[in-house]
Amino acid sequence: MDQDLNLKMGIATPAPAVEANCPDADVQWIVTTGRRQETLRGVVAELCRHLVETGLPVARMMLSIRMLHPLVAARGIYWRQGNAGCTEQIDRGHGVLQDDTYLKSPLRPAYEQGQTVRRRLTAPGAGDEFPILKELIDEGMTDYLVLPVRFTDGIRALTTWATDAKDGFSDADIARIGALMPVLALLFEVHTRGELASTVLETYIGGDAGRRVLNGNIKRGDSSVIKAVLWYCDLRGFTPLSEKLDGAELIAILNEYFQRMAAPVTAHGGEVLKFIGDAMLAIFPLASRDAETACNAALAAANEALAAMKSYSGECDACGKPGLNFGVALHLGEVTYGNIGAPDRLDFTVIGPAVNRVVRIEEMCRQLNIELLLSADVAKHCGAELVSAGRHPLRGVGEALELFTLPGTRPTRTAAAQ
Repeated sequence: MDQDLNLKMGIATPAPAVEANCPDADVQWIVTTGRRQETLRGVVAELCRHLVETGLPVARMMLSIRMLHPLVAARGIYWRQGNAGCTEQIDRGHGVLQDDTYLKSPLRPAYEQGQTVRRRLTAPGAGDEFPILKELIDEGMTDYLVLPVRFTDGIRALTTWATDAKDGFSDADIARIGALMPVLALLFEVHTRGELASTVLETYIGGDAGRRVLNGNIKRGDSSVIKAVLWYCDLRGFTPLSEKLDGAELIAILNEYFQRMAAPVTAHGGEVLKFIGDAMLAIFPLASRDAETACNAALAAANEALAAMKSYSGECDACGKPGLNFGVALHLGEVTYGNIGAPDRLDFTVIGPAVNRVVRIEEMCRQLNIELLLSADVAKHCGAELVSAGRHPLRGVGEALELFTLPGTRPTRTAAAQ
């Protein structure tokens, strides 16, 4: 059906896609092909392919970006000619900023003073200034260039370029690379800001919850009913401990504890939803697995957490530090998962009777002096051997529930058992 007929019938004709038409071929590539890449690794790989195909003799390129991440200070994306167009990503921890890898590299003046660094690698003694230059010379590189990349809030990235061409980069090559930087900076910053948003959300509200928020679940009341294994753990005796230690010591202890609780949960496919003082709430959703798989994953995580805490207690005993007593509870049930709170301050969490029950089960850990208790709903799906800890009335729950624990563990207080 042609456009004239569409007009006669009152049907709107979609406007054709309009691509930028820039006189500079490199800028044209960036604003068309470059901006369609889904990842920074894709941008780097395709950019280098384009530049090589259009005559730039680049043999090695690296994009370095400063990250806002609890574990990663900088991310490097490396491209080498002849590597089938693939890139390699290397993340550096925060310690790298005090390491000679950074302190004795040409990246430091580029990041900290915004300097452009150019070194001809065929000159006598060229490899003496920075260790990386010796590595490049050994690879057959003849010329090296470092260019800072300015984001809207300052120098947050840089690029390095090396060639093995006999005469190095020409003046025209250097001018061409330099002219790319302002437009590339926009593209790099867009990707970096997107990764920053994902990282912050994942760090503070969890991976799945963060993805839901980025996908549009941001209105108060946005929620869904899911089935999940619920994990709740809490420290015992933390209040008197907090009276004896200063804030820094308390934070250090909590971090040691939460690290040993959260790492196994994440490793076994769980999602840590929140830290509540000295307690932690997590879920093992059943969306992509059956109850048996989820329950066994949660139990495996709990066993690893108990082993990690036992090891930590041994370290505390050896150093004369106070040990930690705790309880872990597991329960299976349906919960409402979504946004709850004030209109302009929301929390992505789970609520429902199942959440109340797992908290009450953990309270029984304290009463029975048992570190791990499972509800019957979890225990019946677990392949591991478990033993009954008796039937117990839970606070706020109308019926007594049978609870289970690991073999060899017995309640030390049974007055409440029925």
